[in-house]
Amino acid sequence: MGMFNAFDGIQGKTLYRLMSAACGSAFMLYGYDAGVLGGFQETPEFRDAMGNPQGAFVIPIIASIYNLAAGVMSLCVSFFGMKLGRKGTILFGCLLICIGALLQASAYSVGHMIAGRIVTGSGIGCIASAVPTYMAEMSLEASERGPEVSYQLALLITGVALAYWIDFGFVQGLEEHIYLWRIPLALQSCFAIFSASLLFMLPDTPRWYYARDRYEEGDDVLARLHSLPVEHEAVQLVRSEILASLKEEDTDGKLSIWILFWDNTELQFGRRLRTSFLINWAQQFLGINMLVYFSTQIFSNLNYSPLLSGILAGVLNTAFAIASYPPIFFIEVVGRRAMMIWSALGCGLCMLVYVVVTTLPPEKTTTATNWTAVAFIILYEVVFAFGWLGTCWVYGPEIAPLKYRHVAGSLGAAGEWFSTWVMVFGGGTGINAVGPKIFIWPLLCCFLSAAYVYYLCPETTGRTLEEIDALFARSPEVRDRLNKEGASRRREAGSVSGPMGRRASAASEMSATNGKTWTTSYDEKV
Repeated sequence: MGMFNAFDGIQGKTLYRLMSAACGSAFMLYGYDAGVLGGFQETPEFRDAMGNPQGAFVIPIIASIYNLAAGVMSLCVSFFGMKLGRKGTILFGCLLICIGALLQASAYSVGHMIAGRIVTGSGIGCIASAVPTYMAEMSLEASERGPEVSYQLALLITGVALAYWIDFGFVQGLEEHIYLWRIPLALQSCFAIFSASLLFMLPDTPRWYYARDRYEEGDDVLARLHSLPVEHEAVQLVRSEILASLKEEDTDGKLSIWILFWDNTELQFGRRLRTSFLINWAQQFLGINMLVYFSTQIFSNLNYSPLLSGILAGVLNTAFAIASYPPIFFIEVVGRRAMMIWSALGCGLCMLVYVVVTTLPPEKTTTATNWTAVAFIILYEVVFAFGWLGTCWVYGPEIAPLKYRHVAGSLGAAGEWFSTWVMVFGGGTGINAVGPKIFIWPLLCCFLSAAYVYYLCPETTGRTLEEIDALFARSPEVRDRLNKEGASRRREAGSVSGPMGRRASAASEMSATNGKTWTTSYDEKV
């Protein structure tokens, strides 16, 4: 317990808020890193510092290599994440980001900048893999998981908007002070230092401690989260739920890579891990990062001035950030499936209008058609923020088996980053080659993603992490047994006084409420 003695006296909601603040800073850093290069990568001062690179692919490579590095590191987390823990993985990521920020801010060549982008991307891969899992496993109530992870993603997009406006301000002075582009890159380390300093004094998750057979530490953290003694019946009830889940998962044996392709496990480990990857892959193929990374260029292609294009890009990213906060309040009311399905369809319609009005013959292009394109790009990002920004990051970790949740986190982050790399590199070159027609690609993916969620993703809203095993049980006998055991524990919890009794009772009611929705969308397909 020595590493977090400084916060040993902090319990309950206060402890949870400190964890949220540490992870929120890390995810804001994630968003800031994603957007910080885009504001000045085409400026003469930046290109001069890089040695005036020639070729259409150099700048896209500098921008996209970060995503590729993040994707590779996310996969690596599946091998060392359980050993380091959720907390240790985030701390390692913060260290890499500080090193990468120093390399980028001091770069004087393409190779130097690429090295910095690779190191920084590797750090972000660690953070993206571990933060959603850390916060999901620290949630006190089933109803807290969705809002909390959605809050982290809202901070991520706030980081993107913050990076854009910081870039916009510093770019205005580049002609007089050619070094100013280096300052926004150096500022990456501020987020990492704050997050690491706070997280260093906080514990890892009780579920991770139990999975590592560190029962005393798991008991202590669980008791602190709920402000109750370890011996309290409510704490022991949650402890028994977690240990029962671990025991059930052990019956399916050790994880093999072949399970991802040929899944014969009773609780469908392979399918659940595969879904963690695919849901985040689908998120990026909706086209969001093509709009974020190339927003200034998209508006310039509508014949707006560089200044107006920059302002519109800032408005776009700010609207995206503002729209990312309402899902915090709606994700547990509307449900994961409904938010993803309807938002994917809405994004597809917005993208369809944008493609139509931007591919009209020159004689039919007017000021009205250009502003229509602007309006539907902004509307697209608002709709995306509501249904897909945070929901898939909630969904992947919560459907994963406890012992392999670090694998699900790494696969989800890898899906996000590899698909981002494809979209940014392919989209960047595609915009230059064929213009707005490149957006037909994400347009089709919007409708395919809606179908994927409808047919293959069961509803998880209102269920505890330990109850989700029953959703994926192959045989009716195992599913019924797991449901009966969960119901028995909830009945016990309903008679327990204190916050845990209220949590379990609420979870029971929400599970009952969502049961019919889940039955019609999933039971018939098992």
